[in-house]
Amino acid sequence: MKITSQMLKSLAILLTLFSFTIPAQSQSAKSNTVWPKQAIRIVVTFTPGGAPDILARVLAESWQQSLGVPVLVENRPGYGGNIGADLVAKSEPDGYTLLIGTVGIHAINGALYEKMSFHPINDFTPISFLASTPNVLVVNKKLGVNNLHELIELAKAKPNELTFGSSGVGTSLHMSGELFKEMTGVQIRHIPYKGRAQSLPDLISGRISMLFDNLSSSLSLIKGGEVQALAVTTLKRSPAAPEIPTMAEQGLPGFEALSWFSLMAPANLSPALQKRLNALTNQTLNQADVKKNLLASGLDPAPGSPQELSRLIQSESNKWGRVVYKSGAKLE
Repeated sequence: MKITSQMLKSLAILLTLFSFTIPAQSQSAKSNTVWPKQAIRIVVTFTPGGAPDILARVLAESWQQSLGVPVLVENRPGYGGNIGADLVAKSEPDGYTLLIGTVGIHAINGALYEKMSFHPINDFTPISFLASTPNVLVVNKKLGVNNLHELIELAKAKPNELTFGSSGVGTSLHMSGELFKEMTGVQIRHIPYKGRAQSLPDLISGRISMLFDNLSSSLSLIKGGEVQALAVTTLKRSPAAPEIPTMAEQGLPGFEALSWFSLMAPANLSPALQKRLNALTNQTLNQADVKKNLLASGLDPAPGSPQELSRLIQSESNKWGRVVYKSGAKLE
């Protein structure tokens, strides 16, 4: 075949275009693999000071040092955690917006709320389990009860007069109260709050009778004598407060209600980023000083794989779905 001058000219044009296209494509591919390039935010669905907030700030401090970018903690309380979770669910799956997941958001709210603006499982990418903490039943000191038996007797003598607070409708703290009502037959009124910052002062002042709270949140008040702890909601006593008996020890065998926390990202996060974030989380929570401080505050850190977290969420959804159904609780 005879090569004409026109063919040579066309070939030269193609080679020129190719030389510009390849670097641009390579640069684009490279930019997509560089993470992080900007600030990361970790959304906490409760007010500052509680266990989710503590964990978020532990991650933020560690990551800022290792990644060299700002890591911001953003508190978005309300609606049983749904406000903050909705924000994350609808964010870009680029690793820059993350969520401190809770048993309430991912295992309870789906059964509790009539309508959800997001799916508590399908709209998130699991990163890692973070930690768990017992819930603890604390009462106002003026209530005049010293153990669980005395509280149950008082509640039965005064149906619907006693109140129990929680950090929000649908949280594990609310469901702890519902499970308590179901197993004892008492009638006590639920008073939901946006977070512990509002509920604890009301407990201390006597505006509410009792409160189911994370042990990590109430521990300093318990040790300071400002509130009376009656029981932890785990099957075994907590190493952080071994003097507090369990519900099971006081006549409620099988009573178990853990608050647990996880790190979640929006759905469709790339496997590479999921793996990177999981490794960062495990590295932080396995540090000796971090583990020691969390254990001392009543939190038991136990990072793991995304697959382990997925299995836990499914199991907990089944468990708490049954509790919600039996309680008859429903919210719009």
